Formats: sequence, structure tokens, C-alpha cells
Amino acid sequence: MKAKSGLFVPIFLAATALLAADGAKWISLFNGKSLEGWVVKGGTAKYEVKDGIIVGSTVEGSPNTFLCTKRDYADFVFEAEVLCDKELNSGFQIRSHTYEKDTPQPSQPKRVRKAGEVFGYQCEVTFQAKGTSGNFWDEGRFTKWHDNLTNRPPALTAFKDGQWNHYRIAAQGDRIRSWVNGVPCADFRDATDKTGFIGLQVHGIKAGTGPFQVQWKNVRLRELGPGDAP
Repeated sequence: MKAKSGLFVPIFLAATALLAADGAKWISLFNGKSLEGWVVKGGTAKYEVKDGIIVGSTVEGSPNTFLCTKRDYADFVFEAEVLCDKELNSGFQIRSHTYEKDTPQPSQPKRVRKAGEVFGYQCEVTFQAKGTSGNFWDEGRFTKWHDNLTNRPPALTAFKDGQWNHYRIAAQGDRIRSWVNGVPCADFRDATDKTGFIGLQVHGIKAGTGPFQVQWKNVRLRELGPGDAP
């Protein structure tokens, strides 16, 4: 018993040290008080801070709107909790950009994207029955899904309607992954974007509907270096 106890102590201390080191690498992207470090792009939806939570509200007539980090990120693990009205869908943009000038959409050249519109990888937030939460939509560019969640049945019901849902997104090299409430969802490779900003979406709505809200909290990120495990 003494030998086991003696062995346990250094193992426990080593594990504790690793956890502490990991915790030190995380940075909060939201200070709980203001939207310092963020900028609104793409539309006119309203973003504000209430009781330590970012609240996004739809505005009729507005296109998709994004609250975006002012700096870009390349390889990282990103986490946040999101609560979204069932009538509204949302998403987390990663490694994203804005069009600098009016540009024909690559997948649909007849559709012109206006200067300032956001494009890039978007991790979907929508009601459970749709079965796409956690998948990645290519917003404003290729307008396609990057993965097929039907290959991972548990992912189809990972999102819980009317509740706070925890998202974890890992982007490392050309591999991008997501987890919703701890359930593995998307896992694909794409080398189109190596870096870009992170954005919180308020989707546009049909005329005569809304207003609807989406909320976020505990928004944080850990940058990954070469060889770091996500």
C-alpha cells in the first residue's frame, strides 16, 4: 500500500501541473463587460452585453451579421456556449474573411457578393431536428457542407433545443474538427484557409418575423503550436 501511495503522489502532481499549464494557455475572447476586441461585419444586427453574456438580436432587413475578432487566428482550439432561439440559426465563423470589393461568388458566379460580406468556414448552430449543428457550412463562398454528419449518428442529436450548448472547435493545419456537448461532429480536411478571424453570427430573417436572439458566453481560445495536441 505504501508503494502504491508513493507512486500516486508524483503522478497526481504531474497531472495537476499539466492541467495548470493547459489552463494558462487559454485566453478569454470576451471580458464579460464589453465588446472590446470585436467588430461587427456584414450586416446591421444588434450585439450587446447583458449580465456577462453577449446577446445578438435580429434586425429586419439586415443580411447575415457577424461579431468578429479584430485579429486573425491560425491553429487553435476554440470553445464557447451558445443559446439560440429555435426560430433562428447561427454559427461560429473560423479562419474567415470579408470581400474587399464586390465579387462574383466562386460557386455561383452570377451571384455577386458585396464588399464587406463575410465568407469562410462556419460551424452550424441550428435546431436539433435539422441534424446539421456542428457541421461546417462554407459561408458566402462555396455554399456547401464540408462534412456529412450522417456518418456519425450521435452527432445528429448532439445539439439540445432551448438549452445552452457547448461547442469545441479545433483547427490545426488542414484538419478541422468540432464537438457539440462533447459529441464528435465534423472532422474534415481543407486547405483553402490557413488563418482568419472568428465570428459570431446573427442570421438574417424573413420580413414580418422576429425579433429573435442568440446568446454566447464563456468564449475562449487556445492557440496551438507545432506538435501541440488539440
